[in-house]
Amino acid sequence: MQRKTWIFDLDNTLHDAGPHIFPHINQSMTDYVQTHLGVDRSEANRVRVDYWKRYGATLVGLMRHHDVDPGHFLLQTHHFPELEKMVVARRELRWTLRRLPGRKIVFSNSPIHYSRAVLDILGIDDLFDDVFCIERTGYRPKPDTSGFFRLLNDHRLHPGRCIMVEDSLENLRTAKRLGMRTVWIDPTPRSPTWIDVNIRHLRSLPRCLARLI
Repeated sequence: MQRKTWIFDLDNTLHDAGPHIFPHINQSMTDYVQTHLGVDRSEANRVRVDYWKRYGATLVGLMRHHDVDPGHFLLQTHHFPELEKMVVARRELRWTLRRLPGRKIVFSNSPIHYSRAVLDILGIDDLFDDVFCIERTGYRPKPDTSGFFRLLNDHRLHPGRCIMVEDSLENLRTAKRLGMRTVWIDPTPRSPTWIDVNIRHLRSLPRCLARLI
């Protein structure tokens, strides 16, 4: 029998990006939009948020409507001189991941240089078979099914043998539609129909193995 494959989101799943990293990225993206579109700060922020809501990533809207180079955008907006001080993680993270049987892959809408750096800081980079980032989706970020299919094809995975661990309901909706098991990291007790397991913290995941394997 083919062993299970765990597919993990990165930000707000393997670490807490809320306090430091996301505010920095949002500011950098607004700066980028303001500079390259020649608009004021308020309009730049509106465009950033609008494209994120409409396309799942600000980058997609900028590529579609303003012919922005994705590589340049990602380098400019994911530059962290003091990244090590900004990453917030739990001590038991490595222990938790090692208790999960099967292959492990990171699937992130972030660029590869940033994702690799975060995993290295967390001390868990060696636990993953692959880090599948937005560049390899053809800049078609989650929840777009295109990126999911590319990941599955690259690793010759059957969705029914995959477990996706995420903080995003929309990303998990796509995963469930494809046939994956789904784990939602969220503090609220509500659990939509496309969620198999809802946990508050990643450390609780090993206790849920019987419901997922």
